[in-house]
Amino acid sequence: MSEQHTHHQPATATWAMAVTATLHCLLGCALGEITGMVIGTALGWHAAGTVVLSVVLAFLFGYALSMRGVLRAGVGMRQALKVALAADTVSIAVMELTDNAFMVLVPGAMDAGLATALFWVTLAGALAIAFAVTVPVNRWLIGKGRGHAVAHAYHH
Repeated sequence: MSEQHTHHQPATATWAMAVTATLHCLLGCALGEITGMVIGTALGWHAAGTVVLSVVLAFLFGYALSMRGVLRAGVGMRQALKVALAADTVSIAVMELTDNAFMVLVPGAMDAGLATALFWVTLAGALAIAFAVTVPVNRWLIGKGRGHAVAHAYHH
């Protein structure tokens, strides 16, 4: 492994970089979140079980998307996993905490059912709010040479 991949110099963090990093995170989180919410709601699970499933799937989808790009750069599976964990853990955690809190706090949203506008509008709103909360977090992380700055070293 080259020196550039072991020591990350802080990057000049722009809002555009943070938005791009957060959009990447949002894609993985949304895929996991929607899948978890659909499965949990369709099975009639309690809100807590549905949220746990959604969070687990959001992390899995988020890490998988990050690993895909790193693996394409020729990095081995173990190192790709390490890069994904370093790049996305904080971002996904902030996004998941925010969007699941919103889903749980909106009265009736978790019990509304998949065929209702309340469920889907609340989920879309939750993801939008989570995006807005996570952008400044990612900007700060990138500025410290962490978060998505770690994965950026593997992009060509």
